[in-house]
Amino acid sequence: MKETKSKKQIKILNYVIIGAIFGIMLWFVVEEYKDIQFKKQEIARKSSYETQNISIANENTNEKKENETNREVLTGIAKEYPKEEIIEQYKGYDVVAKLEIPEIALNTYILKQYSKNALNVSVTKFWGADPNQIGNFCVAGHNFQNKNMFHNLRSLEVGNRLVISEPSIGRVEYEVYDIYLVEPEDVRCLSQETNGKREVTLITCTTDSKKRIIVKAREVES
Repeated sequence: MKETKSKKQIKILNYVIIGAIFGIMLWFVVEEYKDIQFKKQEIARKSSYETQNISIANENTNEKKENETNREVLTGIAKEYPKEEIIEQYKGYDVVAKLEIPEIALNTYILKQYSKNALNVSVTKFWGADPNQIGNFCVAGHNFQNKNMFHNLRSLEVGNRLVISEPSIGRVEYEVYDIYLVEPEDVRCLSQETNGKREVTLITCTTDSKKRIIVKAREVES
């Protein structure tokens, strides 16, 4: 009996040892599998990261090239225009630009802020882009018979030219391409859709103040 019991114990011990060995082997297999999967994921992450970096680098390169191109274009544009210094204030009001229209002998300063009091002093910026910037620079003025007002605006014709001068870009010449009347409530002339061009809109009243005279001018391209 003792030998039989001893044999059983040995047999059980062998099973335990074999089970332990298989367990250890299975653990190594599982860990190896996990390691392989982790490495695959790491490779995938690195690949994705590198792809994103390449994409970002390409975007940055393209953006840099575009910025350099824009800077070259802007620099070239700036060099084409004669520079001119203008006064900073006129009768206590900040000046944003100077307007010259030779055909009606008008030489006037454009005030920065639009207000009732400012309009009694000179013409003013009314809406839109800053002077000589891309967009529609809108200038309003009374039709007073003062030498610096818009009384003779009605005498302009398509093809006449005007000049806007300011310190940033310089003197830019514009050509009148449209003149028309609108109701006071019609503000379509203030639109900033200019196809990337520089435009100027001059606005004043008719003699009876019932309508508005609109003069549209576009930059003269060399």
